Amino acid sequence: MSLDPDAIRRVARLARIRVPEVDIPRLQADLNGILGWIEMLNEVDVDGVEPLAGGTTLALRLRADVVTDGGMPEAVLANAPDRAGEFFAVPKVVE
Repeated sequence: MSLDPDAIRRVARLARIRVPEVDIPRLQADLNGILGWIEMLNEVDVDGVEPLAGGTTLALRLRADVVTDGGMPEAVLANAPDRAGEFFAVPKVVE
């Protein structure tokens, strides 16, 4: 499928966008390129592939909801500008 300049003007009018006449050839090439990629998708063999309308039928893997300290205080505090032991040190903000 290939779009001609009249089809580009019609699409622009339907989309309610103003396209200057000098931009129509560039837009025509861009849209024809996009349609070429879409036509390539028709060549994909999808026999036996069930349609998927969303991910709601898939089950998520759950992990145990366990509270931990992270187990790596040195890695967490490695980029801290200032620290006090195993804690971030911050300036006092309330007098």
